[in-house]
Amino acid sequence: MTTMTKTVTNYQNPLQKAQVVKTLKLLIFTVGKLNLALPIERVKKVVNYTPIHGSGLSFVGVAHVGEQEITVIDLHQRLFHESEAIQSGTKGYLIMAKNNQGELFGIWVGKTPTLIDVSLNQIRELPASYRRSDTLQIASHVTVIQEKEQSLTVFIIDSDQLL
Repeated sequence: MTTMTKTVTNYQNPLQKAQVVKTLKLLIFTVGKLNLALPIERVKKVVNYTPIHGSGLSFVGVAHVGEQEITVIDLHQRLFHESEAIQSGTKGYLIMAKNNQGELFGIWVGKTPTLIDVSLNQIRELPASYRRSDTLQIASHVTVIQEKEQSLTVFIIDSDQLL
């Protein structure tokens, strides 16, 4: 994961040294009741919904985006064995991203994703035993962020584990 460095200055005490905080930009989105994220360096763009074609029997389909065909992943179907897109009738968005092999793929989401900076000291690696045992084996790290007086647990996806 690529990190960003941010200098934070305490303006209330100008004699105090500025702190350097290493952060990671995450694109956060919801799937069912889960909060998931992709590191921004994996994300190429977010586009309005485009029709997804496939048998409907698996969590992958294909979509025509621009001049190319890309594999689209319905994470709700992969994690919960039912498609949220079909249930809700929502058009939603496609998050276009790349894995380490350079393959472009899309993730269908029903609501607009959010971009947020998270301090590296707030991100924890998930234990291998958890990843082997849970349907969330696609997540490599977890973080807890404060949002509107409540804490939000966000699982960071390992893009190489999606397909």
